[in-house]
Amino acid sequence: MSSEDSDWPMRIALVTETFLPKIDGIVTRLCHTLRHLHAAGHTLLVIAPQGVEEFEGTPVCGIPGFRFPLYPDLKTAIPTPAVGRALRNFRPDLIHAVNPALLGISAFFSSVSNRVPLVVSYHTCLPQYLHYYGLGRLEELMWWGMRRGYNRADLTLATSQAMQSELEDHGIRRVQVWRRGVDTVMFHPSRATPQMRARLTDGHPEDKLLLYLGRLSVEKEIEQCRHVLAALPGVRLALVGDGPHRRKLEEYFAGTPTYFAGFLQGLDVAAAFASADAFILPSRTETLGLVLLEAMAAGCPVVTPRAGGTSDIVQDGVTGYLYDPADPQGAVDPLRRLLFDSAHRGTLSRQARDDAEQWGWAAATRNLEQHYRSVIGLEQHLPAQIAQRRTPDVSVDVICDDLQISKATFRRHAHALQRPPGN
Repeated sequence: MSSEDSDWPMRIALVTETFLPKIDGIVTRLCHTLRHLHAAGHTLLVIAPQGVEEFEGTPVCGIPGFRFPLYPDLKTAIPTPAVGRALRNFRPDLIHAVNPALLGISAFFSSVSNRVPLVVSYHTCLPQYLHYYGLGRLEELMWWGMRRGYNRADLTLATSQAMQSELEDHGIRRVQVWRRGVDTVMFHPSRATPQMRARLTDGHPEDKLLLYLGRLSVEKEIEQCRHVLAALPGVRLALVGDGPHRRKLEEYFAGTPTYFAGFLQGLDVAAAFASADAFILPSRTETLGLVLLEAMAAGCPVVTPRAGGTSDIVQDGVTGYLYDPADPQGAVDPLRRLLFDSAHRGTLSRQARDDAEQWGWAAATRNLEQHYRSVIGLEQHLPAQIAQRRTPDVSVDVICDDLQISKATFRRHAHALQRPPGN
């Protein structure tokens, strides 16, 4: 197996904190990635909280889990001996820890014990989420823990350039961007239906339809949408999704033209996007906002704060609008123009679709393969490179900085680090 050959198949183990049957942006990305990696001939293993046993030919090692106290809809798991056994038996070329928090800790230990390179990817603004649950004082502690963990990896993948900068600003090294992707066949303007529009407008299809689709959770700041409804008569809001904050949202939006559609799947999701006049994502903590790209692919212009990774996706005034997150009324003016100027909305709809067409999952997965191969290729040359630099007067820190590797990577190659005879 040569790192110079771009076609050799890899054995990839992915350890993820969340997977099917749960549906969210992370799971959506994983499912498309697994599908394309499998089609490319790679051998895969997923380790995740117990839920499904396989995904389209990829085995899933399910670890018994529990409901996360702060977020009951999320089932999580802690490392058990079964994780180590599964990884030893699978003998991966590389381990990928997806959004590591609890279960993902096992990937760090297995990387060292099995002498296998480690990639981690960052998908959720967990440090910022703490503020929404009354735990904001722990943010710096969480960043400290993430630095300690992520800097043990050979590579950290961010889902947007904004998140790459944020990670680097907090002292995390060796960060690259994992290209975004969207299913441009499933999400298409042609999926619009009168039936879905009538449903989401609660029987008033002639009104303007503003859509939110995603988790109903406190960090999504969905309450901000009420300012829009108060300022723009004739607009109806459809909230598609479910989550721990739903009951409070139902109370908060009582008496407003808001329809709680519940959880939708498959083509119903595509029809919801395509049938709406505009999409709003009020959250300021998106690492990317995959749902924005899905809306754009369906020809639905988007409005979202200029925060997190959203500016990587939305071209302000071209495919949607970015507004000042400090202004609670910031979404009103762009939505007024979008919703009540049909010609303008049509222009942005076409431009949003055109932009989304360049972001297919096949290209995103090829980008991930390149990252994997780069890490594995570096691994093959490290023993000799470390041995060349290993002298009594050169410290481990200097060697790691010179080679841009972690101390965990250095320890994996301890067999090549014997001091010269006589030292």
